[in-house]
Amino acid sequence: MRLNENILLLGKKVVLVPYTSEHVPRYHEWMKSEELQRLTASEPLTLEQEYSMQQSWRDDADKCTFIVLDAEKWQARLSPEESCMAGDVNLFLTDPGDPSLGEIEVMIAEPSCRGKGFGTEAVLMMMSYGGDAQTDGDR
Repeated sequence: MRLNENILLLGKKVVLVPYTSEHVPRYHEWMKSEELQRLTASEPLTLEQEYSMQQSWRDDADKCTFIVLDAEKWQARLSPEESCMAGDVNLFLTDPGDPSLGEIEVMIAEPSCRGKGFGTEAVLMMMSYGGDAQTDGDR
């Protein structure tokens, strides 16, 4: 979704940034995990397919995807953004006739980032963002 292509959402534990092609190699590595494939009902993709998927999600009008970054690492700026990646959070608009209806999914793919409240904060931030975007769209 191009609506969020220039949006950065800053929380206490996580930072949400748009899913760009720069994130694909790390994301692709995560998705090689049989556990994540099972938990997300995903099939393994080639790196080329993953780049294509990222582009299609970016252009899709009913999907909004952010990469979840570890805020502490990201704010320290000691390493590239890709090394701050914890997972992703997605908003899917499920009813074309009612853009206030949707589904949120979160994946904390980086094992060292699990159990720290990153997923909870990412979902709450996405709920707020989705509600704000809906309100802004009504104006």
